[in-house]
Amino acid sequence: MGNHLSNLLNMNTQKSLKIGILGAGTMGTGIAQVASSNGHDVVLFDISARQFTQSENGLVKILNRQVEKKRMTAEEITAILQRITFSSELSDCADCGFIIEAIVEDTDAKKQLFQSIEPMVDESCILASNTSSLSIASISAALEIPERFLGVHFFNPAPLMKLVEIIPGISTSNEIKEKTRNLIDSWQKVTVIAKDTPGFIVNRVARPFYGEALRLYEEGTADAVTIDWAMKEIGGFKMGPFELMDLIGHDVNYKVTESVFKEFYFDPRFKPSFAQKRMVEAGRLGKKSGIGFYDYREGAENPEPVTDQELGNKIFNRILAMLINEASDAVFMNIATAKEVDLAMVYGVNYPKGLLQWADEIGPSYVLDTMSALQVEYREDRYRPNPLLKRKVRNGEFFHG
Repeated sequence: MGNHLSNLLNMNTQKSLKIGILGAGTMGTGIAQVASSNGHDVVLFDISARQFTQSENGLVKILNRQVEKKRMTAEEITAILQRITFSSELSDCADCGFIIEAIVEDTDAKKQLFQSIEPMVDESCILASNTSSLSIASISAALEIPERFLGVHFFNPAPLMKLVEIIPGISTSNEIKEKTRNLIDSWQKVTVIAKDTPGFIVNRVARPFYGEALRLYEEGTADAVTIDWAMKEIGGFKMGPFELMDLIGHDVNYKVTESVFKEFYFDPRFKPSFAQKRMVEAGRLGKKSGIGFYDYREGAENPEPVTDQELGNKIFNRILAMLINEASDAVFMNIATAKEVDLAMVYGVNYPKGLLQWADEIGPSYVLDTMSALQVEYREDRYRPNPLLKRKVRNGEFFHG
């Protein structure tokens, strides 16, 4: 790939670089806003005229709100919108130097799109996917120059969420990884490098926040509102797991859990919940359907939490230990460094603090004792303490030195 790589390394990542976004849905529109706000000309491609209308109307509404709040001027808004070109012709992306795909989470659909765009663009153009969980290696196999392809995972809403996961595939050149990271860093984002494994960092490490909360609910330890109260009032989380699942949509959240479970060869740590499956089957998807674990319909009343401190501590400590154990595994398996795992959870899902920083504060031995007690009680591999956590305790070490 000698000539290809030398061309790629000459790529100009300054504001003159033209950005192509494939897919004008919520994520694509948000990424287009970010790139344009940072001075880039942007081509936003989609085949749906209706999607363009929704995208443009949504952009105008969001940006006008910034003017109302006096965060931006009308002139700045006009300039941002003028830098975005809406196009239903893929060939309009031919002169882009960086292209981010943000279409449906389907490997075959993504492969087909990249096979269509690759012959149109210069060899110096970097190609990236905004996939949240699909294999980067698998998508890159469809390309003639897989070295220039990688994952660039923004979080929703892209203009507000600071985190971007950069995921090099097995074929991605190190130089392209760094070029991409430098570009996204220049957009005032917090970037972390993640290994190409299911869920990357955030969607993998966050699974126990939902999964263990659902397990506590299924066991009858507490109802949804009480578990949410414990995680917010005692843990300091901005939203409880059931509120968050209702917001995300149980169809979406369950599908991600099911996918991660399957991709990890049915590791019991990621086992989906029957309770959530039944919610999906019943059409109780959360806010978007009007009812989930909470009732959002007009005039509906939801139960009050049981504000028992002892019960709350039991709930919080168990979920936190599971989260820290999973964060430990991400470091143990070289998915990311301890620093990047903590950055990802703070900036990607707004956790009160980094999970491994949390472990250092309360003591790795406390976390290990909690996990060991759960494993003894349940005799399930779901609760096995991570080897790195055990090593830290055995050596009297902390995750952050």
